[in-house]
Amino acid sequence: MKEKPSITIREFFTLFPSDEACLTHLFEARFGQGYECPKCERKANWYRIKAERAYSCQWCGHHLHPTVETPFEDSRTPLQLWFYAIYLFTTSRHGVPALELKRQLGVTYKTAWRMGHQIRKHIANVDGEWPLEGVVEVDETYVGGKQRGTKYRGGHGKAVVMGMLQRGGQVMTKVIEKNRKKILQPIIESNVAKGSEIFTDNLRSYDDLTKAGYNHESVSHSTGEYVRGKVHTNGIENFWKHLKGSINGTHMQVSKKHLAKYAKEFEFRFNCREEPSSMFPALVSEFPQPST
Repeated sequence: MKEKPSITIREFFTLFPSDEACLTHLFEARFGQGYECPKCERKANWYRIKAERAYSCQWCGHHLHPTVETPFEDSRTPLQLWFYAIYLFTTSRHGVPALELKRQLGVTYKTAWRMGHQIRKHIANVDGEWPLEGVVEVDETYVGGKQRGTKYRGGHGKAVVMGMLQRGGQVMTKVIEKNRKKILQPIIESNVAKGSEIFTDNLRSYDDLTKAGYNHESVSHSTGEYVRGKVHTNGIENFWKHLKGSINGTHMQVSKKHLAKYAKEFEFRFNCREEPSSMFPALVSEFPQPST
């Protein structure tokens, strides 16, 4: 099936020609006309308040703020720039560094850096974490640091990222302290359905997965075995290759503190690989349910 392209820049500015158009979209996506007023509990028409980013209930005058509990809350940056920044994230395969946002949006580096991290946090929320099942490949990798590491011993300053990939489905990443059984196995048990086939390398931390209710098989990378029939971890290793290549080539360096957000960004991009055109609409339309 031919991949459906994302919207073009021209289409983006046709859809969102102004801050007002962006605010209207947020209102419709989160509330819409006829939304029940949290204060008077009546279905209402809502009228735009020009002095602020808000709408007023026709009955009691209660205000709804479409940007509350979104990445745009308390930001003085124009909404159109926020939407365009999100658009850039969805049209790049390798991520968008703060310097590129600064150049494209005409904002300060500090503003661009903050926008990038807020968008990555939002991406993680939209992507969510769905239970994995069937055939699942599990592996870990080391990211960052200056010294080159090995599979079982990371170089100085490196962070450990664990990944679980359902073949033909989604990937899930977790930044962890160490690749020890007491850390890895509880994560697997919380996110992979019992009875699933789990394929790993021969790291001993995975030795008790069969006892935990999984059909576990491994390949011995330490002896040069990488594939044995359907047993391999090539899928998750290809994901690591793309993740680390993008971080090294686009962002140059990512701190341990923020690594999870970058990993979730690439996780979302991978999970939308069959329909990349769905990324932008999801990111500008899916937000937490507003608190009353």
